[in-house]
Amino acid sequence: MANLDFNKNDDKIRLLISEMKRKHTILSLGGGKEKIAKQHKKGKLTARERINYLKDPNSKFLEIGSFAGHEMYEEYGGCPSAGVVGGLIYIKGKLCIVVANDATVKAGAWFPITAKKKSKISRNIYRK
Repeated sequence: MANLDFNKNDDKIRLLISEMKRKHTILSLGGGKEKIAKQHKKGKLTARERINYLKDPNSKFLEIGSFAGHEMYEEYGGCPSAGVVGGLIYIKGKLCIVVANDATVKAGAWFPITAKKKSKISRNIYRK
């Protein structure tokens, strides 16, 4: 019986992880493909592209708070990732925290959750 419970739980977890990855893929588009194209047409990089440009080759970006703002402020068109992209990367061999405003989300406008996300990132990083 325990093996059956394990398999059920394993299936549930795998489905939840799959759903989380699907949602993250959508969130990583910020304001959407049209807004990204608009930024590119202006000769600008998106927040994630700017971060990718900064990081050392072969290093990975550990994003923090991707789901902040998820399903919030729908009356304004949503606020994916709280309108900012932040996380940890290596730049010239040093671990750094980066935060980039996402101009594809309401042209970079700040929502209350935006300030809260930035504050939480900085508070947790500088805690001793």
